[in-house]
Amino acid sequence: MNPLIQLHNITKVYIMGETEVHALRGISLNIQQGEMVAIMGPSGSGKSTLMNIIGCLDRPTSGEYLLEGVNVGELSDDELAIIRNEKIGFVFQQYMLLQRTTALRNVELPMLYGRGRPDRRERAQRALEAVGMGDRLHHRPNELSGGQQQRVAIARALVNEPRIIMADEPTGALDTRTGTEIMGIFQRLNAEQGITIILVTHEHDVAQYAERIISMRDGLIADDQVVKGRRMV
Repeated sequence: MNPLIQLHNITKVYIMGETEVHALRGISLNIQQGEMVAIMGPSGSGKSTLMNIIGCLDRPTSGEYLLEGVNVGELSDDELAIIRNEKIGFVFQQYMLLQRTTALRNVELPMLYGRGRPDRRERAQRALEAVGMGDRLHHRPNELSGGQQQRVAIARALVNEPRIIMADEPTGALDTRTGTEIMGIFQRLNAEQGITIILVTHEHDVAQYAERIISMRDGLIADDQVVKGRRMV
């Protein structure tokens, strides 16, 4: 079986005035369906750039990216938007929720932007129940704690039944106890639903919840190892 994600010699160069910034310097990487992977490294290591490319938010300068065997570089912007909506769910450090609408409506949003689903309210409710927010459907973000807001964000990422969830510093704005609860949700989604989880973090403690850690430095993979005795919640 081919890997879910295949990167071959990926580079990314940003032009800033007369300066070239080499964010990625030739990344080759495979990720299998159902893995839980942490990409970690210090600021400027290239981890966020790599996340943006894997998540089809940006295109590489050179190299080849295959997602489920499809060459992403050959797709149009509209086709990439469909992939982002249907195959990849995103979770961010700052939640990115609409403040004036309810948890239920926030979770419905990806279905409004996609091909349309007549059962979107029921699907949104099920997604919220799956992350323990079934009793907060009609609360707005300012009525929820940080951990509850992140649960809503995870439900929003789940609602279109993606193959991949990409989480960028998902516990960065949370206290330790709440962060542990959020990591437990990711582990459960990975184990029970087989969703591929890709965490981007600079925190070693958070990376230990994954089964594999890819360490980056200066736009290159410095280490790629299986976690022995990973943390479980």
